[in-house]
Amino acid sequence: MNLPLRAIILAAVLALIAELIFSLENEKPKRAAVEGGEINIAAVPSQASLNKSSLYPRAVEITTPDGFVNTDKITISELIGKKVILVDFWTYSCINCQRTIPYLNSWQERYGDKGLVIIGVHTPEFEFEKKYENVLAAVKKFGIKYPVVLDNDYSTWLGYQNQYWPRKYLIDIDDFVVYDHIGEGAYAETEKKIQEALMERMAVLKENRGMAEKISKLEVVPDKDLTRPGSPEIYFGAFRNKYFANGVRGEIGVQSLSVSAEIKANNLYLSGDWDIQREYAENKSKNAKIIFRYQAKDVYFVASAKTLVGVRLLLDGQPLGKAAGEDVAVINGESYLTVQPDRLYKLVQDSEGYGEHALEMIIEDPGLRAFTFTFG
Repeated sequence: MNLPLRAIILAAVLALIAELIFSLENEKPKRAAVEGGEINIAAVPSQASLNKSSLYPRAVEITTPDGFVNTDKITISELIGKKVILVDFWTYSCINCQRTIPYLNSWQERYGDKGLVIIGVHTPEFEFEKKYENVLAAVKKFGIKYPVVLDNDYSTWLGYQNQYWPRKYLIDIDDFVVYDHIGEGAYAETEKKIQEALMERMAVLKENRGMAEKISKLEVVPDKDLTRPGSPEIYFGAFRNKYFANGVRGEIGVQSLSVSAEIKANNLYLSGDWDIQREYAENKSKNAKIIFRYQAKDVYFVASAKTLVGVRLLLDGQPLGKAAGEDVAVINGESYLTVQPDRLYKLVQDSEGYGEHALEMIIEDPGLRAFTFTFG
């Protein structure tokens, strides 16, 4: 049966309208959806995503976590399209990481209700930093309120191709790493980037929570003065003890050592019997010594012991006095450090500023494990 011409024309118009509607629906910007724990980007991404894809890498998921603190579980994928994420790689005995934490805590408090989620990825430098109870204690000590993930096998670290502690990666609502920063400093710059990512998030989600444009005035420590001479990080273990001056470098085992009269700057000297292992050197004799002439203002020491070990400290042959760090006790005019927990100890905090000094540590009993010296 032949259809009237009007009916044919009407059918053609309706078909054209249906095709146009279908085309418009497919061209709408689509945000990332979470399916089965993986980040599933829509087949037709938004123009903003297309523009970013040529500028920024995509975020990497947390992989094979070894435990969580302040949360039962967290993933990057569950937050994409909803939150702005700041991933901070850290390890608790790192002084640079410790000095960054107050800024992270401040940002968590200031921007947590505006869409920011901070995830601390704890990737250990030393074996003792893999212990959950040690990380938990550090989180409590530093007042960390944001989620922390243990990355003992370095899988998330390697996923981001990271090589530094601390390092921050800022992930926007579209799953792109739009900013990253290595080490301390640049706090105002980082906070400004956080604000920009949060403003974009609010625009996309059509939220209106307000955003303070002023940068927080928190100042924990000034950035290190790079114009000053400084000592390098010093490792005691055979794996990295390239500054070990009076023993055999790179060799595991017990060495009986003595110190000559000449002490050169930035060279590590040990006296007594020392068991040199891959990560640390452990004194096996009473009154063993560590001697190091450094160029810096502050001195930090990563160490541990199975039982309490007392250490007497001298700076240029004298008790530390006003230069004593917060972990050093001044008793009857002498400077003492007590070592047991696996952590960083603050030995020298010199208000006089940068200089060159000889630090001598007399270890009263066997059993102290020395890992590193770091300087500020």
